[in-house]
Amino acid sequence: MATFPIRTYGDPVLRQQTFEVEEIDGRIARLAKNMIETMYAAPGTGLAANQVGVQKRVFVYDIGEGPQVVVNPVIKETDGEWTYEEGCLSVPGLSWPIVRPNAVHLVGVDLDGNEISIEADTLEGRVFQHELDHLNGVLVIEHLDDDQRREALKTLRLRTLYLGDPGETL
Repeated sequence: MATFPIRTYGDPVLRQQTFEVEEIDGRIARLAKNMIETMYAAPGTGLAANQVGVQKRVFVYDIGEGPQVVVNPVIKETDGEWTYEEGCLSVPGLSWPIVRPNAVHLVGVDLDGNEISIEADTLEGRVFQHELDHLNGVLVIEHLDDDQRREALKTLRLRTLYLGDPGETL
């Protein structure tokens, strides 16, 4: 297996909508295995395919119960509200209190082509929402209020100015 470089803020691939997986084959299985290795190396709890430059609707996650893969995910329902300090591998070193629904119903397909349906809340539900945002070209900073977003963008610009890479930390 191999790890991929994780795309960071400023990379246009992170703002693009991903494409449905038409066929689950060996390439998708290898992609998922390499994404899992990349997620663990980062370390993170979830990783979307476009964070490694692949425009497919696939994400991996592990909230402590072993690695999981979801292909062509869709959130069918949400409920409640929960504020939690949320960071992102594509915006490293920064995190904010983000309000999201507390519970979600996620459907998709596993690597064997079997339909999956998961009712999730708290951390698992948040990971699903965060990774699905990525697949839709939405970054966590878009969930910030105006003042938080201005401060985040200022920090990211300073990183680029002084370090040349918005993913590096000051």
